[in-house]
Amino acid sequence: MKITIITVCYNRKATIEKAIQSVLSQNYPNIEYIIIDGNSKDGTQEIIESYKDRISKYISEPDKGMYDAINKGFQLATGDVIGLMHSDDEFYDRKAISRVAARFEYDSNIEGVYGDGIYVSNDKEERLIRDRIGGVFSLKRVKKGWLPLHPTVYLKKAVINKHGLYNLDFKIASDTEFLLRYLYKHKINMSYIDAYIVKMRMGGMSTSLKRAFEVLYEDYKIYKFHGLAAISVVFLKKSIALRQYIVH
Repeated sequence: MKITIITVCYNRKATIEKAIQSVLSQNYPNIEYIIIDGNSKDGTQEIIESYKDRISKYISEPDKGMYDAINKGFQLATGDVIGLMHSDDEFYDRKAISRVAARFEYDSNIEGVYGDGIYVSNDKEERLIRDRIGGVFSLKRVKKGWLPLHPTVYLKKAVINKHGLYNLDFKIASDTEFLLRYLYKHKINMSYIDAYIVKMRMGGMSTSLKRAFEVLYEDYKIYKFHGLAAISVVFLKKSIALRQYIVH
């Protein structure tokens, strides 16, 4: 089984090398690694090019944002399964992708998997800020506003081909719409891996406070778009998460 991992980035000189090394150090033997850069100007491209011989596909060109870049990666991917490694993040350990592959190989009916993640401080100490435990999947949880941690989600390429790419009408939280479409609308067969998959740095694209409020507003539009009645529950949970962020 070939697993494609996609990293998209723009001006991420400070973190891109750790992300790349994290992918290249995985002990799973059949990985296709794709990097889509948005024509960075800060030295990011030079770092990527130093690993070019170990990267399967690499392009650097202007794009319409992170989700447009991910869509480009999806279209280039040839793996049986596809997942993301954000440029601010790392895998929890060297066995993360082996765990993902083992779950798909265990049950051929599984269309997607997800696991747990941790948030760490954006400094040399990488202090644990909090963790995010996915828990066993159920559609009932999705209807109440729960979604798996997006960087832990791996989907079969055939499923992505069937249900479509990221919706670029949503500029900030298209990942929420993407997951709702797959889990709520199409009810794909998901399986939970009771293990940490990723380590995410606070202060990245998805964890800055300003960005969190912007995501919250767009999430409202997305849940309304999908006609879910649990919008108030979603907002309550996200408000609590924002308070936790402010405390830390």
